[in-house]
Amino acid sequence: MNKVTVLGAGAWGTTMAQVLADCGNDVLLWGRSPELVKEINTSHTNKKYLGEHVLPNQLKATNQIYEAFSHSSIIVLAIPAQSLRDALIEWKSLISPDALIVSTLKGIELTSDLRMTEVIVEVLGTKNYAIITGPNLADELILRQPAGAVAAAPTSDIATKVQGLFSTPYYRVYTSTDVVGCELAGAIKSIIALAVGMSIGMGFGENTQAMLITRGLNEVARIGAAHGADPLSAAGLAGMGDLVASCGSALSRNRTFGEVLGRTGSMNDAREHVAKTVEGVASSSAVVELAHRVGVEVPVIEAVADVVAGTITPKQALERLMAITTKAENFIR
Repeated sequence: MNKVTVLGAGAWGTTMAQVLADCGNDVLLWGRSPELVKEINTSHTNKKYLGEHVLPNQLKATNQIYEAFSHSSIIVLAIPAQSLRDALIEWKSLISPDALIVSTLKGIELTSDLRMTEVIVEVLGTKNYAIITGPNLADELILRQPAGAVAAAPTSDIATKVQGLFSTPYYRVYTSTDVVGCELAGAIKSIIALAVGMSIGMGFGENTQAMLITRGLNEVARIGAAHGADPLSAAGLAGMGDLVASCGSALSRNRTFGEVLGRTGSMNDAREHVAKTVEGVASSSAVVELAHRVGVEVPVIEAVADVVAGTITPKQALERLMAITTKAENFIR
């Protein structure tokens, strides 16, 4: 049995805590709200995020950050991506130098254009880190429906250790040492899901969605390749798998946000409808910057970023995409 601390008691953090508990780990879940922590410990529910679902009895929660870090040197991060740096700076003195940091975050830091593990390394100076990523919608995974994921780390030993922490009969975890490719794919898929959502909101059907998903995957692969990633990562669970889940499910926050935006043309309306973190909105401009730095054309991502910035409408974005000169189709051309 391993002791594990999960930081973040939202839908995703609580779901990850359940997976870890189901794997036989001694899990402590940290959240800021005393009321939510009390509910998890006494009623074994998290109704705000997960409805009436009953959590494992052995899963415990705390709102005391000192207790959370004292519990374990295996730290699983499930907080909003854009708050990661400030949180790590605040917690740095509490984190053991040999702690294993596992990121479940999908996004690019706006102020620096860094991936989440790059932020972790920059703040903590550690090499002992990993990510868990893949097509994992919290509302389905919490019901223990079969799902797959990738544990990616700088070394195969770390990836294998994280694989062992999370693997359950319903959660199949593969390993990878392509942190760059897996992490970029996880961040970019949210933006493509916004594009697909906008097309649905505008009343377009499967043909339009298929075009956006496929060309979006091309952009994922080309950005990854330009940053030295393994092109095959884009075709695996971290790439295509996550893209299909995020673009194809009404449970996806990014797709749902895009639908409202496509239907109303209003960012305010979309924000009111989806009151949770939507990483595609936060990361779109940063991903455009990452692509431009390495000379990669990303018309789908650029169109989404411009819609989010309010410089064009969803209708104008699709018209612009359809007007682009076509070339020979190549997966990472």
